[in-house]
Amino acid sequence: MKSLKILSVAVAASLGSACTTFVPDYQRPDAPVPLTWAAAAQEAGAAGVAQVGLASDLTWRDYFSDVRLRELIGLALEHNRDLRVAAFNIEKARAQYRVQRADLVPGLDASGGQTRQRQPADLTRTGSAEVSGVYSADVGLNAYEIDFFGRVRALNEQALALYLGTEEAYRSVRNTLVAEVANAWLSVAANRELLELAENTYATRERSHDLTRQSFDAGVVSAVDLSQSETSMARARVDAARQRAQLALAENALALLIGQVVPVELLPGRLDEAVGAVFAIPADLPAEVLAERPDILAAEQQLRAANADIGAARAAFYPKITLTATVGTASASLDDLFGAGSGSWTFIPRLTVPIFDAGRLEANLEAVKAQREIALANYEQAIQTAFREVSDALAERATLAEQLAAQNALLKAAQDTHRLADARYRGGVDSYLTLLDAQRTLFGAEQEMITTRLSDATNRVAMYKVLGGGWK
Repeated sequence: MKSLKILSVAVAASLGSACTTFVPDYQRPDAPVPLTWAAAAQEAGAAGVAQVGLASDLTWRDYFSDVRLRELIGLALEHNRDLRVAAFNIEKARAQYRVQRADLVPGLDASGGQTRQRQPADLTRTGSAEVSGVYSADVGLNAYEIDFFGRVRALNEQALALYLGTEEAYRSVRNTLVAEVANAWLSVAANRELLELAENTYATRERSHDLTRQSFDAGVVSAVDLSQSETSMARARVDAARQRAQLALAENALALLIGQVVPVELLPGRLDEAVGAVFAIPADLPAEVLAERPDILAAEQQLRAANADIGAARAAFYPKITLTATVGTASASLDDLFGAGSGSWTFIPRLTVPIFDAGRLEANLEAVKAQREIALANYEQAIQTAFREVSDALAERATLAEQLAAQNALLKAAQDTHRLADARYRGGVDSYLTLLDAQRTLFGAEQEMITTRLSDATNRVAMYKVLGGGWK
């Protein structure tokens, strides 16, 4: 009973000893960016978007309305290998935190064993060699550090911050993956439309070349016109072949993101339908929304971990107290091991005071302080990078409506020019060179119109990603 009381007192003293910590008080640094996006936000918000929740309050299912795109995103979240690695990093960090947290509580071990010892004759009192043995069975704690100065608690705080940081990193990977799948899906839609345009253009120029050949055979047009027509047809054929390759590359990129072959029924149709499947976020938002971005939160957890590491490094300058205590039984024979009067106990407190270490502790403290400054710089850079990404997306958003209107006007003018040039060529007023130039202008305007509509859709995806959405 007395031995159990001693061990209980030792454990209680160790659990109640924590009273000091040298971890600096953590204060979230001020964001090194303006409070708003000013002009870009005002111009982009001038269209008057209704009040909606922030990006981080939306799920990707709310943001992307097309059933095919939703299913593809679901497949990516299930099969993408990068996301799988991020998930296992969380498991690893969680296990490491549990290991570190276990140091806060004394660990009880049970042990049993036998010790056999032979002493030579010149070391015994009887003058002859003796063999002795001891059997023992004990329960106790071994070298448990009593955390008077908060070193263990600081390391626990550091491990917790690193664990939480990996969770934010996982959210960031999910956010990026959702956006990449959406962009890849939109790219497939755009490349499909570009391929359709290229094939239609080739078919049109092939028919035009046949008519020109007939006119040449009839002596109406020159050999130069025939050659230019053939050149135009060949160039259209090259464009169609090149676009087929671009479509295959876009589909391969989408397959890589979802981690499997893309089901045909989940591929997009025309780009204008795909654009309508992407929600538009209001641009008149304060810069505080950046605080919800998972990459910034992950950087802040790294800063918290570095801050806690300073406390552990400071505590290393102070005495370290460890405790070993056991209760059990011991006997010279196995039969008497648990008999009356065989009880035993040990109580071994140990104090270690650093005296001279050639500056190792000071160097370690300087190193962790430098690491905190690095973490602070990384955190500020993460905020600045996020601010720039949002500003870039807003700047593009502010002019997209104007770009689309101008591009539509350009396309209409190119169509009118081509119609007139074709009529004048058929009427013998202009040469084929004028018609050829009109064909090239129209084809370029149609391509640019598709590209501008794709930019509008990808900008909506970018807005959602840079404002911290897409992770739920």
